[in-house]
Amino acid sequence: MRTGTMVSLGASAVLGLGALIVARVWLPQSNHAAAAKPGEATAPTVPVVVATGAIAYGTKLDPSRLTVEQLPVGDAPQGAYSSPGQLLSQPGGPPIALVPIAAREPLLPAQISGPGARPTVSAVIDEGMRAYTIGVTDIAGVGGHVLPGDRVDVLMTQNLPERAPNGQANCDCKHPIADVVLQDIKVLGLDLNADPSSTQAAVAHTATLEVSVEDAQRLAVAAQAGSLSLALRRTGSAEMAPVRTIAVADLHTGALRDLRSDVRQAPVAIRRRSSTVQAPLMPIAPPTHSVTVVHGDSASSVQVPAERSGAGA
Repeated sequence: MRTGTMVSLGASAVLGLGALIVARVWLPQSNHAAAAKPGEATAPTVPVVVATGAIAYGTKLDPSRLTVEQLPVGDAPQGAYSSPGQLLSQPGGPPIALVPIAAREPLLPAQISGPGARPTVSAVIDEGMRAYTIGVTDIAGVGGHVLPGDRVDVLMTQNLPERAPNGQANCDCKHPIADVVLQDIKVLGLDLNADPSSTQAAVAHTATLEVSVEDAQRLAVAAQAGSLSLALRRTGSAEMAPVRTIAVADLHTGALRDLRSDVRQAPVAIRRRSSTVQAPLMPIAPPTHSVTVVHGDSASSVQVPAERSGAGA
């Protein structure tokens, strides 16, 4: 009995010593891992001003629309503001939103106007570009489906006077042609609407386009030479299609074009055939009769027309 008790006590001592050794080896690593987790949560961050809720185009900013969030240094956008005072405490008053801003989206200088500014087109023109306005109609403006922020091609249509065969201009007959003046042009506004978040289509009388200085010159000349119209591009499309001048003759295709070509060439072919088969006509001899003329004791035979011979008989 005493021997069994001693064995039990010895086994307990061995197990306790093993547990102590395991605890001394494992607990420092566990404490180190536990200490590393708070270290990861306290990685370097920077304050960034974000929108508390969705901000619509043209909205004047105020403290209720702005808040500050701590973002990791690598996630903070370049140019972001660190405090609402940088936006609101400026001479001239708070700025306004030039584009729609989503909730919790960081505010950037390109999204807002200068201090106290109005939501004007001049505030959204890219560096080195110009705003140029052209006149449009319900048809030339794509039926009102063009909205601010869309991209379009600009076409010019004009009537050229046709030339008469003598080289003189024939003012009574016009020759319409169409050219593509510019491609992939951003629409800044339609009439007085410059809100890029517009979703309601409306027929406009003017379209303001963002172009370079040289392209503005092209539009000025094209507007004087003919009438301008817009062609709406697919969203995200940026290809530059090869273009050429289109005339009335290009409207006819296939069999219709061949038929018109044959009709135009037929009179020429007829004239050529008549000129080649036509030849100088030989005189046709009229019918004659032989008449014997007696002079004294001599006689001779003479050929006379049949009608005259009848008359002389």
